[in-house]
Amino acid sequence: MDAFKPHLAKLAAYPYRKVEARIKLDQNESPWDLPPDLKERALARMRDAEWNRYPDMHAEGVRAAVARFQGWPEEGVVVAPGSNFLILALALGANRILDVAPSFAFYVGAAQVAGTPYRAVPLGAGFALPEAGLAAELEGGGAPGVLFLATPHAPTGVCFDEGAVRRLGERARAGGWLLAVDEAYCQFSGTDHRALARENPSVVLLRTFSKAFALGGIRAGYLLAAPEVARRVQALLPPFDVPAHTAAILRTVLEAPEHAVEAGRRLAAERDRVAAALAGHPAWIVQPSRANFFLVRTPDAARAWQGLLDRGILVRRQDHLPGLEGCLRVSVGTPAENDAFLEAARALR
Repeated sequence: MDAFKPHLAKLAAYPYRKVEARIKLDQNESPWDLPPDLKERALARMRDAEWNRYPDMHAEGVRAAVARFQGWPEEGVVVAPGSNFLILALALGANRILDVAPSFAFYVGAAQVAGTPYRAVPLGAGFALPEAGLAAELEGGGAPGVLFLATPHAPTGVCFDEGAVRRLGERARAGGWLLAVDEAYCQFSGTDHRALARENPSVVLLRTFSKAFALGGIRAGYLLAAPEVARRVQALLPPFDVPAHTAAILRTVLEAPEHAVEAGRRLAAERDRVAAALAGHPAWIVQPSRANFFLVRTPDAARAWQGLLDRGILVRRQDHLPGLEGCLRVSVGTPAENDAFLEAARALR
């Protein structure tokens, strides 16, 4: 395998194994498909498209729709086939990557693919943001890079203090870093860092259509940034990377974003209901969450995971991550799916 760069020799595939189950609560997807009327409008748009022609070079039509939806300058929007592509682009361009631990697995995965030096600072007690440790890294000298910070955080579901995020953004600006705030779950928390990114060009925002917009199967995300930063990121992506059918779907849902707002509200309410119902479990401890999932700490994650699967419910083990011993991650499903999860959980110890 000498044709490949040496740093790729030990690179492993993304750590996910598909398992069949009656109820799927393992990937933080929307439990509801796109509303039928929106689906029909998107299909009509796809039928009218010229499939023999290349799509927009840089998804210009979708960029304009995102800019209107977010109240953001169009030249500061980058659209990609999934926010993972934007994470990879940032990793490819960065001198180094800074992260927290535990964290979303693709931050380190993108750094490994890019061959970019990576360092993670452990979360504090109760999954607290390690502001002092991150600040020391940002101010420690050497070439600046990109700090990835998801809030609500994956996989814990906590929201980091907005004042702390702002202070890290100021330190990033002073040291030539970029702070990439990943807001994949913002529709479930009501948080919004656009004001920070408007006033600080060293802050960029990552957002996705996979969660509240119910488009996990379509694969699309976008970045909001200062125009000069957006141009740099766009240059790291291939041309014509958002297909015509994806663009048709995205332009359609952006004409009716209220369905995503309502989905976020409903799922947040279900999250809180399930967490409250599980609070009295004799052996499991529910961790507070602001995302569309929550962590449960169990005495034995392997046993609990298998016990749920035996009852037709698939969740995600997280006990391999630092500080998450015994933990399962449970996505919020439909009310009926959540009730089935609660019934199964009560039968386990």
